[in-house]
Amino acid sequence: MKQVPEKADIARQEQFRTDTLGPLVHQAQQGKIELFFMDAAHFVLLPFLGYLYSLATRFIKSWSGRKRFSVLGAINVVNKELVMMTEATYVNSMTVCALLKEIAIRYCDRHIVIVLDNARYQRCRLVLQTAERLHIQLLFLPPYSPNLNLIERLWKFVKKKVLYNHFYPDFTKFCTAITGCLNKTHTEYRDELETLLSPNFQSFKNVTFNP
Repeated sequence: MKQVPEKADIARQEQFRTDTLGPLVHQAQQGKIELFFMDAAHFVLLPFLGYLYSLATRFIKSWSGRKRFSVLGAINVVNKELVMMTEATYVNSMTVCALLKEIAIRYCDRHIVIVLDNARYQRCRLVLQTAERLHIQLLFLPPYSPNLNLIERLWKFVKKKVLYNHFYPDFTKFCTAITGCLNKTHTEYRDELETLLSPNFQSFKNVTFNP
């Protein structure tokens, strides 16, 4: 079983996927642009329970869930380079602007396109003005379209690698495990992510929805 947001506009998603994302990915693969997918992940210090077969019930310790580690990242669709900013609390418009500036520095001589969702702190005037000043094109996804944001797969990968069925005795070790995993995207996990982050996007055009 898989899920899709109830408010998702399937027809609009399909049009965006074929008419916009497809051509952009092709341009990036041809070396004409640098295409990134941006999103924030908010990792809360709570148990991430996985699944296993066992004759006895297994337990792991749990924190109260009051501490969170936020990562704002942008993944390059071609070379899989991850540019990220981390916060011990929440991501805001200033975090987004800092990330845009970092990307602009790394790809200063390239045409940059960033695909992102409609979070308020990403679509505010400050971010739009910063992107315009840096000559970065922001392309906003249709509402409720996480399936069209490539970096969403990376967040799931991190949870699987270092969070599921793990207990970290303090917040520092929790944050270190997450950043350590993300820092290995170009080394230890490169082959796994090459397949996982291939720019093939879920389409709901011909699927069956249960009532």
